Amino acid sequence: MELDIRGKKLQLSEAVEAYVTKKMGKLGHLLPSIVETKVEISKENGRSPTNRYVVQVTVKSNGTLIRAEERETDVYAAIDAADDVIRKQIERFKGKFYLKGRRAARQRKALESPAEPAAEDVVKEERASDIVVKAKRFPVKLMTVEEASVQMELLGHDFFIFLNADNNSFNVLYRRKDGNYGLIEPEVA
Repeated sequence: MELDIRGKKLQLSEAVEAYVTKKMGKLGHLLPSIVETKVEISKENGRSPTNRYVVQVTVKSNGTLIRAEERETDVYAAIDAADDVIRKQIERFKGKFYLKGRRAARQRKALESPAEPAAEDVVKEERASDIVVKAKRFPVKLMTVEEASVQMELLGHDFFIFLNADNNSFNVLYRRKDGNYGLIEPEVA
């Protein structure tokens, strides 16, 4: 498992890096298929002394992303809180998707291309006429609607774009205001 620790708007001490390595290094015991774990620690500058440190943890496991974000006044408390949340997310992922759908995952993997590019942020040049200020690229995976809903919940997003395994077309799954899910299936006009 590759562990990437970064500080944003602050310089991380060796003690903090060692603490993160100790805490996050044990995630591989919970889920052996973890390929990469990214930990970003940032400090918010504001008038309020509460919630100054933000820890974001992103775990990549066979193309699935599991994410946690926590805020605390102390950097060690923020790391502990993010570790607790990511562990709960991993357990939830294992219960809902990983253990039950290993056969389906193998079938999907056989259909997918072997090399998938990592998600990249592409920032557009600033011009007065541009409407789009930021574009994000990410690999779209072949999955069922149920797998897409699990992935959306693990990421904590309100929508998710995926390639539907049932009809082999791009779909958007989104969370409605009433808490249920909606599915957009585009048609060529």
